[in-house]
Amino acid sequence: MDSNMYLYIAIGVILLAVLIYRIVTKEQRRRKKYLAAIMKNWGQIPNREYEYDEFQGIGSYYKKTKGKEFTIDDITWNDLDMDSVFMSINNTQSSVGEEYLYKMLRTPCFEQKILDERNRVIEYFRTHEKERISYQIDIAHVGRTKKLSLYDYISNFAELENEGNFRHYLHILLIFVAAIILVQNPAFGILAVIFVLGYNIYEYFKTKSDIEPYFVCVGAVLRLIHSCEYLGKHNEPELKPYLDTLREGAKNLASLKKDVKYIGSGDKLTGDLGEIVMDYVRMFTHIDIIKFNNMIGKVQKNIKTIRTLLETIGQLEAYIAIASYRECLPFYCRGDMIEGNGTVLEAKDMYHPLVEEPVANSIYEKRSVLLTGSNASGKSTFLKTTAICALLAQTIDTIPAHSYHANFFRVYSSMALKDNLQGNESYYMVEIRSLKRIMDAAKEKGATVLCFVDEVLRGTNTVERIAASSRILQSLSQSGVMCFAATHDIELTQLLNDYYSNYHFKEEIVDNDIIFNYRLNKGSATTRNAIRLLQIMGYEEDVIEKADQTAKHFLDTGIWEM
Repeated sequence: MDSNMYLYIAIGVILLAVLIYRIVTKEQRRRKKYLAAIMKNWGQIPNREYEYDEFQGIGSYYKKTKGKEFTIDDITWNDLDMDSVFMSINNTQSSVGEEYLYKMLRTPCFEQKILDERNRVIEYFRTHEKERISYQIDIAHVGRTKKLSLYDYISNFAELENEGNFRHYLHILLIFVAAIILVQNPAFGILAVIFVLGYNIYEYFKTKSDIEPYFVCVGAVLRLIHSCEYLGKHNEPELKPYLDTLREGAKNLASLKKDVKYIGSGDKLTGDLGEIVMDYVRMFTHIDIIKFNNMIGKVQKNIKTIRTLLETIGQLEAYIAIASYRECLPFYCRGDMIEGNGTVLEAKDMYHPLVEEPVANSIYEKRSVLLTGSNASGKSTFLKTTAICALLAQTIDTIPAHSYHANFFRVYSSMALKDNLQGNESYYMVEIRSLKRIMDAAKEKGATVLCFVDEVLRGTNTVERIAASSRILQSLSQSGVMCFAATHDIELTQLLNDYYSNYHFKEEIVDNDIIFNYRLNKGSATTRNAIRLLQIMGYEEDVIEKADQTAKHFLDTGIWEM
């Protein structure tokens, strides 16, 4: 051999060695990547950006598995900006974890034993770093889906019709026939082999184009099985019930894993030499389509097991995310929940988890609450803070407060409403529909309704607003509902004094500047600063003086005059 030949051989050996090294160390490099992300994100508010389709997929698991249990409706969820709350907690590495976390936040529980079990596992992960990291790495193998939820992928896969494998077995038979002809008549056999392989490839791509969108489901099933196997190797006694479920499920799905190796994971351009060879085997023999059709029947047979595994892994990762969230908060508490119906809500130093440098407020009440105060003084934020705390108390058992003592509630709100232009409904119509759903809920059996109403009936005139809103709020209170309502109508504080406790937020005007302290005060608002604010904003003095005179005349006589 000349020197060039030796050089080519050396280069070939080096390239082959590099390829083999990358194949052998692929899993090690993947785990190293997961570890770096986990260490970086633990105890931090996630800064991940979400695409619209992705967020739709996250909510799909909740929608598809929702039963007759009470859940947070869309109006309340949007009023409280719970998507943002979810994103601040969602320190997960996989679709199953974030989908389960989303469902958990939308499905309050009403049993202390469920909350105790959640807290037990959350605290285990929070206080056992080594074990927690190992679980996070193993769960990360499940990966994320984008447009559809993992639950949807697998459910859609299970609903496919199995067309059978008869014609694909014929393609394999043709290869044997061509091989026999090749042995007996090489010249004619070569043409037969070329024809059969070409025909098989044509039929392969023709068939696969119809089912290839579902091949991502195959990869999802494979990753799920791998994750279950990794997790099944753990033996922490504290997590035994969950691990037993995963081990049993992985055992039942072992035959699926055998089929997947012929189908492939669905990943493209992996550089895996074995995968390159298998691609040609698949094209000639249709072995992946045959195994794919076999998988459809097996997935349908094991769909309950697969869904149980999704739920179990989702639970574990959601609990890990909550443990991380607890590390983010300046302080938090568990709820001291009261069994049975009632209207007790006592919280010390509640704060809004999404507000930077929030002002904490406390409230100790056993009846409904009416809030007054000027715009931007803190009424709406306090309503949302209380509602979010009540919701988190019954979901993730992690409340942004120093203490929380309350009944189990069904939470509703009517706050950030908008005109329904598509439905040709005014703001007022949207508002009264929203309030009606709360009044209807109060008549249903279940836990006490805790509702939050911001500026009740703001969409109509003053006289009818006060008359109607006073009766609606009275009716809610008399129906056993615990209602927190904010209003600008001071008249309501007197009309509802026998049913509602009065609280207010106030502001100070110092050196022609308005200062809010966002502190909750007992009693109704006593200051009137709206007209004074006109002066601060530079309105003409004549307008301000006449406005003051008109307001004073009405307060003295009850009659409006210009």
